[in-house]
Amino acid sequence: MPSNSERIILGIDPGTNIMGYGIIRIMGSKMEVVALGVLHLEKLDGHALKLKKIFEKTLALIDEYHPDDLAIEAPFFGKNVQSMLKLGRAQGVAMAAGLYRTIPIFEYSPRKIKQSITGNGNASKEQVSVMVQTLLHFREAPEYLDATDALAAAICHYFQNSPASGKSVKQGGWKTFLASNPDRIA
Repeated sequence: MPSNSERIILGIDPGTNIMGYGIIRIMGSKMEVVALGVLHLEKLDGHALKLKKIFEKTLALIDEYHPDDLAIEAPFFGKNVQSMLKLGRAQGVAMAAGLYRTIPIFEYSPRKIKQSITGNGNASKEQVSVMVQTLLHFREAPEYLDATDALAAAICHYFQNSPASGKSVKQGGWKTFLASNPDRIA
């Protein structure tokens, strides 16, 4: 990304009960929150209806904010195969909405996102939320950590592809990144 261009990144934390979303704007080396929130799906009857709502909400976010990229958290491997299958479907319909609008899609594992944001791939959702708040300079934590998880996916995508220093975090490590970007520390 050139340093003078504006980029919009939509981050999604897929879920079948709550889907988190977060949108960031990159202007030069500055990141800011454009929008964040959650889509509540718990009260909807049937998995197919939940998937329809995820598709519609993702499409609405794309149409309203015109993101350049969509960064999405990959499903994690767990013991409950049915839960993994449902989560994979939720991720798939969000990705389909991006594909429908020809938005490039980038998938990151939960561990990669946590590592990128906190420096620790085993960080808690609370630790990720605090670091996202610090990086984006907002004080009030959202009610649901799914929203900050979605912002974390968007920030991870930005860090992995074009941090202000011209190096990715993985190339120089957090010490190098922070030394090169003191304006990012609150």
